[in-house]
Amino acid sequence: MTGSRTITTNGIEKTACGLCHMSCGMELHIKDGRISSVNGIREHPLNKGFLCPKGRAVLEHVYSPKRLSVPLLKEGSGWKEISWEAAMKIIIANLEEIQGSAGPRSLGIAVGMPVLLSGTSTVGLIRRFAHVFGTPNCFSVESICYRCRMLAYIATLGRFFVADPENSACIVVWGSNPEQSSPPVGTRILQSKRKGARLVVIDPRRTSMAARADFHLQPRPGTDCALILAILNVIITEQLYDQDFVSKYTIGFDELANHVREYPPERVQDITSVPAEKIREVARLFAVTKPACIVQGTNALDQTPSGFHNSRGIAILQAVTGNIDVPGGFIQSPRLRVNVVEAVEKVEEPPIGIDSYPFFYGIYGREFGEGQTMVLLESLLTGQPYSINSMIISGSNPVLTWPDSAKVKKALSRLRFLVVMDQFMTETARLAHLVLPVGTFLERPELCDYYSLWGLPYVMVRKKILEYGQCRPDLDFWLELAHRMGYQEQFPWQSIEEVIDYTLKPSGFTYKYFAEEHPNGIYYGEQKYRKYEKQEFKTPSGKIELYSRYMAEMGYAPLPTCQEPAESEASTSGLAEKYPLTLTTGARQVCYIHSQLRDLASLNRKMPEPLAEINPVTARQYKVNDGNMVVIESPGGEIEIKVKVTEDIMPGVVNIPHGWVQANVNLLTDSTPADPITGYPALKGLLCGIRVKKN
Repeated sequence: MTGSRTITTNGIEKTACGLCHMSCGMELHIKDGRISSVNGIREHPLNKGFLCPKGRAVLEHVYSPKRLSVPLLKEGSGWKEISWEAAMKIIIANLEEIQGSAGPRSLGIAVGMPVLLSGTSTVGLIRRFAHVFGTPNCFSVESICYRCRMLAYIATLGRFFVADPENSACIVVWGSNPEQSSPPVGTRILQSKRKGARLVVIDPRRTSMAARADFHLQPRPGTDCALILAILNVIITEQLYDQDFVSKYTIGFDELANHVREYPPERVQDITSVPAEKIREVARLFAVTKPACIVQGTNALDQTPSGFHNSRGIAILQAVTGNIDVPGGFIQSPRLRVNVVEAVEKVEEPPIGIDSYPFFYGIYGREFGEGQTMVLLESLLTGQPYSINSMIISGSNPVLTWPDSAKVKKALSRLRFLVVMDQFMTETARLAHLVLPVGTFLERPELCDYYSLWGLPYVMVRKKILEYGQCRPDLDFWLELAHRMGYQEQFPWQSIEEVIDYTLKPSGFTYKYFAEEHPNGIYYGEQKYRKYEKQEFKTPSGKIELYSRYMAEMGYAPLPTCQEPAESEASTSGLAEKYPLTLTTGARQVCYIHSQLRDLASLNRKMPEPLAEINPVTARQYKVNDGNMVVIESPGGEIEIKVKVTEDIMPGVVNIPHGWVQANVNLLTDSTPADPITGYPALKGLLCGIRVKKN
């Protein structure tokens, strides 16, 4: 190993896995200064001892000889190892030059999922640094993932709610396969099914969960909003909605009822390819089976022109059936009382993209504080509305994970100064002027206070268990940079543990309390239901807003509204003549997360290469066989990839995973904002064609 060592010589350490968004409880066995094995924590309420293949491969990941271990400075076409002291001096010199020349707003900071999962303390501290420095331009992966759903749920329900499949009698899994993307959630769903719950899966693919479902609906990618409105049409027309709940706790029902009359199942059958009678059966099942919940995919419904309205529609389906704040419906776990590290010297100028997509920045006075990354890309190329010439990118690999990889690479290559902080030499890091080695989740203290996203009022901390080379935690870097820049007053903390203690102060807990006395974590509150009987919903009206006057006043459609993808067989662009197939991207694979972990031998043996899934009907049409290499082409570009012929996908649809260097699907996608409310791009329901690869 490159100077790796554990803090504990022998014994067992408890932590939360950081290889995806779930944060499953993890137990590490240490012998003679090295982690020898890993297990799940049996008593952890989320994963109950289970670890997915990613978690079981954690030792391969943290001890990988391919990890970055020292700062690297680009020198000609190669790299020169330098010290952290030298790296900090280079960064500070460039930041001071920015302030004195182009101005502080010409610095952009972008963070990926590993940083977002480091907790609110880390993200908040980075934003504080940005504002003290003088730039509003913070960006994250949430420009294409998850934020859309949060905004839509809050716009409708006032707060963010989550599905409770563990206690549900009817579960609709929409645009997701939790067995691959969120295994603990998948386990809960299947346990409920074994206890008698009815299961509906809505997905163009026949996933492993769809194979177990009572109903499987396969809509054409990008048409989910029409299907939602058709289900609402049946529920309202047949008076299957919860009339008492709707009359007491919602506004805008009459407007909604008038709106969905335009979407009878017969019309929507033509739009979605889902048979009208199946739409009716599922609508009736969801309405009359109590309680019921919809488990929405992480971003499958978001990345279309109707993305925001898809999530609005799902929240409305939960509301009109009375499945809000009840066991087995949509619930809201109590949040741990914490201090949020906020900007103390806020830059009043909005970040790039917010002039065009103000809704993305915040709602009802709650600010998320980020610009829209898809607009940033265009700005990097055009210099409009002003130039961003320097960036710090942490825990993100945009060249593979952002749409339109060719455009991303071109935009980042134009930067005067680019710092990339990562654990490996990624495709994005190769473009940097300076690369900093960052620690894994086993190499930094962190507060895990977001289990409420899974319906659990639970909290635990991660401890620093391992040291690897000269790798440092993200938060440690930002603290030192702030102090060296002279921002001690705004950053009074001397260590990560002090930041966590500041965050925890309102709760009465401390980092030491969890690390030493409760390494497994603790429940900090009790789940309560039907809170709306005593307090109003956090919307302008105090009720669930089926019709949103707030949105209407901002110039947006106040009811869920369908918008056909610009690239689709039903659009008027004419592209379908050249690209007659529908492309959908980004389906999760349990072995990998975005562009990470593909060099790990144990995982690569399970999934050694990307595959383009097509139906046998499509295969016959293009005269290709299972295992053939083909060229997939789109208006954006082309890639070579091996075909997997399977009955588990609709005819006419091509499914390609993302995150692979070889066969990078984002060479086919477009970063142009598609959702008019959030600025999200369309990564589902695109167009493509197949060309047989010539030898």
